[in-house]
This record gives sequence, structure tokens and C-alpha cells, in this order.
Amino acid sequence: MKAGYVALIGRPNVGKSTLLNNILGQKVAIISDKPQTTRTSILGMKTTEKGQIIFVDNPGIHKPLHKLNKRMMNIVFSSLETSDLLCLLIDATLKFGHGDQFVIDTLHDVTTPVFLLINKVDIIKKEKVLLIIDKYKDMMDFKEIIPISALKGTNVDVLEDMIYNHLPETDKTYADDDISRQSERFLLSEIIREKILSHVREELPFVTAVYIDTIEDRGIMEKHPKKRRLKYLKATIFVEKDNHRKIIIGRHGSLIKSVGIEARKEMEKILDAKIFLDLQVKVKERWRDKANVLDLIERQ
Repeated sequence: MKAGYVALIGRPNVGKSTLLNNILGQKVAIISDKPQTTRTSILGMKTTEKGQIIFVDNPGIHKPLHKLNKRMMNIVFSSLETSDLLCLLIDATLKFGHGDQFVIDTLHDVTTPVFLLINKVDIIKKEKVLLIIDKYKDMMDFKEIIPISALKGTNVDVLEDMIYNHLPETDKTYADDDISRQSERFLLSEIIREKILSHVREELPFVTAVYIDTIEDRGIMEKHPKKRRLKYLKATIFVEKDNHRKIIIGRHGSLIKSVGIEARKEMEKILDAKIFLDLQVKVKERWRDKANVLDLIERQ
């Protein structure tokens, strides 16, 4: 059967995680309009009668300034070397800029086949799509150029068919019912971070990280009408400055309360349990350059 690894790459915020979630039919990667939302590679498996595609959602390609960002780019470079196929996503609503050229330069010496996916074609005119195709086809030898909408699912079925045409014939790596290789702790921490990102702006998205300290099963709630289980979760939100901490907490605790409510609702659906969520905000100066903190977060 056909099987292999397909890396989703591109600048930050071009729709890679949205595309992955759409293809898999469920949420495995958080989504935000903030830069560098995805900080590690996220594997999502799609198995059909044709074979198995292992999608690798990668951090956005950018010039690294901190150890965190260097780790993110090392993840991207590894994915470029180990994948069977690369899917370069671009945002059709944005003008070509230095960031786009940096991505093209990064791929210059890559020998892995590359698809160009022109995202958000549902909200731009066809004439603009054709202009984008003309511009990009002269920059690289793309195996396929496919206009898509990661949000609406436009041409996603076409994309999957074309991917199978370029994958090797080999055995499956994962079981048919496997969807993602992310740990439960990682997903829960990312849900909290996603809710934070929806409420903050400016530099805070870059300096915020979440670590799940504790997950405790506290048994059946006998008085609950549905006899649901109660789970206690304690999570630490890392920031770099005291004023960041104050912003995350909010006036009279209003922002951290909103984050907790939104995160808890989503967690309860995932875990099928009643959640008691304990959020703490801690200042770790320059945590993005501290290996011990980065290692702690990565091990979730």
C-alpha cells in the first residue's frame, strides 16, 4: 500500500494547523492568529483503503532569535530531511514579502518533492490565484500546485489523491485507528495556551508557555446526574516578566478566569469528565533561552 510522511511547512500563520485538523476531521493542533502558535511538530495520521498518510504539522519557518525558536527551526529542518513529501502552504491574501523569500531560500537545496498549496482561495478572485501561480512556478520546481481552503476544505480531497500518487509503496507505520501521536498532557497544555492567545496581544503570545503539573482522577461524582468522573488538573503558565503575569491574571483575576472557563469546557469534552482546573502564573525570566524550562515543556 502507499504510505509515508508529509510535512506541512510555510511561514507562521498560513493555515498549516487548520489544514491538518480539517483533513483528520478532529482537533489535534491548536489554532490562533498569533505568530508561532505551533512550537513543535504534531503528527496526524489519515488511514484509508488507499494507504496511510502521516502528516507532520511544523512550526512556521522564521529567523530564530531565542533558543526556543532555534529548536523550532531544527524541528523544521529535520522534517525537511525525513519526510517523503513537502507541502508548502502560502496565504493567498498576503503580498509576497521577505518572509516568503526566506522560505523559498530555505527550500532551495531540498531534494524532497514539494507541493505548493495556495490557501484561502475561497476569499480571493481567481485572477489573483493565477498570478500567484505564475510567480511561484518560476521560483521552484513544484511537483503540484493546488489552490485550497484549509478552513472550508476546498480541494482537500484532490490534495490527498495527489499525495498518494507521490508516496512510496510500503507497510503502514501506525494502526488504522491512530489519529495523533501527541500525549494527553501536551494537548491539554496547548488548549490552555490557545485560550490565552485568544485574549492577549503584542509580545505576550511569544513569552507564554504552559506546563501540566498534575492530572488526578478523583473518582465518580456520585451526586452528579450522569455519574461523571472528576479530574483535577493543575497547570503552570510561564511568562518572562511580572507585568506579563499581571496581564495574564487580568483585573481582579478576570482574564485568567475566562481562560480557565474556556479551557475547562473543551477539556471536559475531550476527557469526558468534570474538570477542576487550577491555573497558576509564574515568572521565569528569559525562559525561552533556558534549556531546563524548554526540556520540561517538551517532555509533556
